[in-house]
Amino acid sequence: MKIEEEIKQGKFQSEYHKLAINLTFTANWLTRQVTQGLKPFKLTPQQFNVLRILRGQHPNPASINLITERMIDKMSNASRLVDKLLAKELVERTTCPLDRRQVDVKMTKKGLDLLAKIDIESKNWDDNLKTLSKKQAQELNLMLDMLRS
Repeated sequence: MKIEEEIKQGKFQSEYHKLAINLTFTANWLTRQVTQGLKPFKLTPQQFNVLRILRGQHPNPASINLITERMIDKMSNASRLVDKLLAKELVERTTCPLDRRQVDVKMTKKGLDLLAKIDIESKNWDDNLKTLSKKQAQELNLMLDMLRS
């Protein structure tokens, strides 16, 4: 459906203004899809992002700074997210032996197992994007990268 129909607005200040609204609307639509998909696993998209970062580091630990650098949502508080994942026993936190001011965070087996279950379900989430061909998805990825550069 066209953005004009979605938000019931016929005119925009410019094509660039329309693009900004369309990108924001689409990003929120996608976030809602992911949020709904993660609900059965009792995770937020931000917590899921931290778990994926840690899985990428596994079996090595990651510092809070590394997690923060790699987060998709730069406004998230990585320390608070790690605390919530710690309470769910999905991660473990230790003091770095080389720098006592640094905290190391690692995935637990329970965290790895949960991500394996989510991986199976998340294939269904990608189906929402398959209205685009693989070539169109590649082109859109390229354009979005250009937009941010």
